[in-house]
Amino acid sequence: MNKRKDKITIVEVAAEAGVSFGTVSRVINNDVHVKPQTRERVLETMRRLNFVANRQARSLAGGRTNTIGLLVPDLGTGYIGEIIRGIDAELGDAGYDLMLYTTHRTATKEAGYVSNLVQGMVDGLILVLPRNPSDYIGSMTQRNFPFVLIDHQGTGEDCPAIGSTNWQGAFNATNYLIKLGHKRIGFITGWLDLGAAVDRLEGFKAALRTNKIPFIQDLVYEGTFAQLDGYTGASRFLDMKKPPTAIFASNDVMAMAAMDAVRERGLRVPEDISVMGFDDIPQASLVRPSLTTVRQPLEQMGRIATQVLFDILKNPNLKHNRIELPTEIIIRNSTAKLRKA
Repeated sequence: MNKRKDKITIVEVAAEAGVSFGTVSRVINNDVHVKPQTRERVLETMRRLNFVANRQARSLAGGRTNTIGLLVPDLGTGYIGEIIRGIDAELGDAGYDLMLYTTHRTATKEAGYVSNLVQGMVDGLILVLPRNPSDYIGSMTQRNFPFVLIDHQGTGEDCPAIGSTNWQGAFNATNYLIKLGHKRIGFITGWLDLGAAVDRLEGFKAALRTNKIPFIQDLVYEGTFAQLDGYTGASRFLDMKKPPTAIFASNDVMAMAAMDAVRERGLRVPEDISVMGFDDIPQASLVRPSLTTVRQPLEQMGRIATQVLFDILKNPNLKHNRIELPTEIIIRNSTAKLRKA
């Protein structure tokens, strides 16, 4: 039994394999400029000696960690799960590992994690729904550290960001509800410090204007994308003397909670009140009634963000503008024509 198996160094691997320190380093970092037979000899030596590469040490030595950092607000929704699925698939195909952090939308946590990760722990960073990226993007840009934002407008012309047509999606969804005869529509927002949430609210307002329906501030409930806000917002609407005939929530999680609030009042979805969501997470098709929603290509957003990050890793001088992917309405059973009184 080798008692020193946890202390084996790259130098010892090189000596045992009969190659240089630089050759072992190139094998660890998947450099193509290594002969296949030499690579196999080094890998066999590493296995025999139970050598485990220290990722941070490799990075400090000028190599790559073959790890990508991912910051997400939480892990509690299908929205995050679908994005991670796309990211993980692309990383797996490329032989990269994933280092995941949850920020719980705390600005200090977000900035602290970024500060640690850019010190050599990872090769690049993907941030989903970042809260205050302007706090640290300047320093990442100065360091030429590769990063991509998901579901964010970006912080400037050359900020790499992947999103969807939030404004258009909300406009089309509201217009669809209006075509069903609904003129009094309650809207539940997401965090209004996020561009995606603001765009959805503005798309909702624009559809009302286009159809010459007055905007009523009391029919907007400011939420945070959290499930409880869907329930509380819908309850607030249902307590009005003249409740809305349809509720449009800025994400599916809030829309499903809104349906719970409607049912608790002894009302039916969609016969009494129609409900619309946004995202099309997997659960949207499984609830009863199934949820009419605006589909964001969430998995594709994760895949494309990862592909863009790899492009930047290959060419740090590459400029990337924001990429917007199309949204579409998925009509299911939670919406219906307004019944005549």
